[in-house]
Amino acid sequence: MMRFVCRAAALRRPVLVIAMVLAFGVMKLPTERALFVQHRQLHFRDVEFNLDLREKIGQLGFIAALSGFRSIVADALYIQAHVAWERTEWGRVLLLFRQITTLQPRAILFWDMAAWHMAWNASVAAMNDQTQPRLALRVKAQREYFALGKDFLERGIKNNPEKPQLYDALARLYKEKYEDHASAFEFYAKAAVLPGAWSYEKRFAAYELSYCEGREREAYERLRQLYDAGKNERLPTLITRLKFLEQKLNIPNEQRIPENAH
Repeated sequence: MMRFVCRAAALRRPVLVIAMVLAFGVMKLPTERALFVQHRQLHFRDVEFNLDLREKIGQLGFIAALSGFRSIVADALYIQAHVAWERTEWGRVLLLFRQITTLQPRAILFWDMAAWHMAWNASVAAMNDQTQPRLALRVKAQREYFALGKDFLERGIKNNPEKPQLYDALARLYKEKYEDHASAFEFYAKAAVLPGAWSYEKRFAAYELSYCEGREREAYERLRQLYDAGKNERLPTLITRLKFLEQKLNIPNEQRIPENAH
């Protein structure tokens, strides 16, 4: 009889433990759900600690990241990237910034610097590469670096959609490297409506739109609205583009800005 009681008690213990675990899990659900919603609202994307990350940052870096030292590892890699830039080791710069942005996807500086090194520095180096006599191959390499810079900015925006800085950088890349005024307008305009945007974003968006064939009327209205906002907006480029559109759209003389506008 005593043996039966002991056996029954032994069987009840695992059942009790399982029940407690299940109850604890149910109690945690509202909290975990609230945290998940908060992370989604903040556009927070956790780093996934998987084999892909381990391959990107190496064994020691992976261990450090697991230990909660992601920012320290990222800063150390950033210093290495700076040294690689000074040595014009563009492949290493690319690799290091991929590691850095993987570890710290919410750090605007890292995405911006990665794009700058690729789309501006490395692309110029590729175009001026004296070891490559064929112009077509130098142009191809240059375009590939443009694309790498663009990719960094696009992924940075996905991780930080509420920050205007990367939209601004992507607009500048489209303007200066691709001469794509429509896309430059799009991203300057997106930056302009975000909290913390620089005051020039609306003006730059209007400038870029003024170069887009078929959108002259919209550009004119934007530029005129800025002009009417006051003297602080009446910069030489704005006045030049506005007068150009007045001429192209045959705006009546009485509706045009003064000839000596400033």
